[in-house]
Amino acid sequence: MQNVATGSEADADNSGVQSASFVSETESELKPIPSADTATSRDSGATSAETLPSYPKSETASEDAQQPSPEELPPSFDSDTTSLLELPDSCENSAQLSFCQFFDDPVLTSLIHQALAGNQELKILTEDIRIASNEVRGRRGELFPFFGWGTRAGLEKPSLFTPQGAVEAQLEVLPGKGFPDPLPNFLVATDITWEVDIWRRLRNARDAATLRYLGSANGRNYIVTRLVAEVAENYYELLALDNQMLTLDRTIEIQQKSLELAKAMKAAARGTELAVQRFQAEVSKNQSEKLIIQQRIVEVENKINFTLGRYPQPVERISTDYINLNLHALRVGVPSQLLRYRADIREAEREVAAAGLDVRVARARFFPSLILSAGAGYEAFNTRYLFSSPDSLIYGVAGNLVGPLINKSAIRADYMTANAMQLQAIYNYQRTVLNAYTEVVNRISKVENYAKSIEAKKQQLASLESSVESATKLFQTARGEYLDVLLSQRDMMEARMILIETKQQQLSAIVNAYQALGGGMMPNAINLFAGACPAYVVSSSPQPEAIPTIPEPTPDPIPELRQSDLDDSQAADERSPQLLPPAEPLAESGPLLNHSVAI
Repeated sequence: MQNVATGSEADADNSGVQSASFVSETESELKPIPSADTATSRDSGATSAETLPSYPKSETASEDAQQPSPEELPPSFDSDTTSLLELPDSCENSAQLSFCQFFDDPVLTSLIHQALAGNQELKILTEDIRIASNEVRGRRGELFPFFGWGTRAGLEKPSLFTPQGAVEAQLEVLPGKGFPDPLPNFLVATDITWEVDIWRRLRNARDAATLRYLGSANGRNYIVTRLVAEVAENYYELLALDNQMLTLDRTIEIQQKSLELAKAMKAAARGTELAVQRFQAEVSKNQSEKLIIQQRIVEVENKINFTLGRYPQPVERISTDYINLNLHALRVGVPSQLLRYRADIREAEREVAAAGLDVRVARARFFPSLILSAGAGYEAFNTRYLFSSPDSLIYGVAGNLVGPLINKSAIRADYMTANAMQLQAIYNYQRTVLNAYTEVVNRISKVENYAKSIEAKKQQLASLESSVESATKLFQTARGEYLDVLLSQRDMMEARMILIETKQQQLSAIVNAYQALGGGMMPNAINLFAGACPAYVVSSSPQPEAIPTIPEPTPDPIPELRQSDLDDSQAADERSPQLLPPAEPLAESGPLLNHSVAI
């Protein structure tokens, strides 16, 4: 299983928003998360949880570092990008193909380009990434001292019948010169406040925000793959409707000829009005069906237009032999590759790691916090003496060590909430992996079964076409009934319409299987896609500015939480060993092992 911090810059780049430089710094500081807090259970004694996967260290980014171009990517990213440059046949998993290579239809890829550039949902998600980036910026700022400065001017008249007024009346600021009454006061000062992050509470909070920032980028990538699949699915449905319209036109043309033949036979006293009316009714029925299909075409076109973020207009599409339309062969690879290519799995994986850090943040609140404060400035009752040093100079230094002593219920509640939320993240990760595996199995099976069904329906259609030709010849020679012609024509049309619908379902299954494998958007592939798809545009929204990185010394390991520190929270900690590892990766065996489906 990929570690949650791997490929962060790749995922952020893939999101359409420039990756902030704090990602590299944060990943370089992430440490393997130690085992979870050990809690003493009332029934079974102490248990310890397993640890989350270790975070690989990367080199600390330089100040004001920017996201590297694909040509300058470090070797750690080569495994994700090299396969995209290979020929399609060399890929072991279809998710390694860009949508331009997989669909190989310039009209469809052009529509996908427009959707990626104009879809409002993607723009909303881009702003969500920006919000997550700002959250990291805010968490990161809490690590450093807070500087403040200010000025103050005031006037005070104490009462002579108070200790302060009585004392000031007897004082002299200079020999023979007392304090003015009322007493002005002028102040110019600066102060600094810094919370020393002894227990890594602030750094863990920053790292959790960073992982959620990366997770939001993964979430956007997943929506990109769904968007690609949605555009392709509607596009092929539009082609199916066009072919159904063409089938109706051809059927009406055949029935018109039969209608003219029935009229001629009636005029020659070789037929009846009944045959004429039945053929006329069938023609009217199919003409009515054309109008319904035309309405469906309008609706599907507008679904595509809405996805592309544009107003209703005709959608360009190709004319092709729809029944024999083939897409790129599906290559499934091994199940564990889903953990690498599915953006929703990577998002859930990072959420598990972020929830684990949240537990440590909540636990650190049980320990004392050290806050250092200092201030310096000038203060005088007259501006003429304001900057007289050292007479008007004031300064002060203080340190506060504050920790909870009696009432820990609020801290304990937050701690248990963080544990419960981490369990939720783990269950969600397991559910996401299970759902991804199930989707691939179902859709690959659907592709195979529908392909076999199409072959059988082609044979059925060929037989029905021959029957129509035979029935028409018999009817022309007065050796067959008009009902034979009518029923054979109707059966042929229905078989062709069902064949088109089956083909549309098969193409939809291929598109959804490609998306289920993680196809449609690859890490670090935006600029690579630009080579395969020159018209590719990710987003027209402005790029967020990068946050400059400030290297920090590696902190000492956080001490383990002792039972004496939580002597009054045993009941709340019975479920505390929550830092569980994510779900086990799918076994590299089973129905998807090195599976390939030729379409």
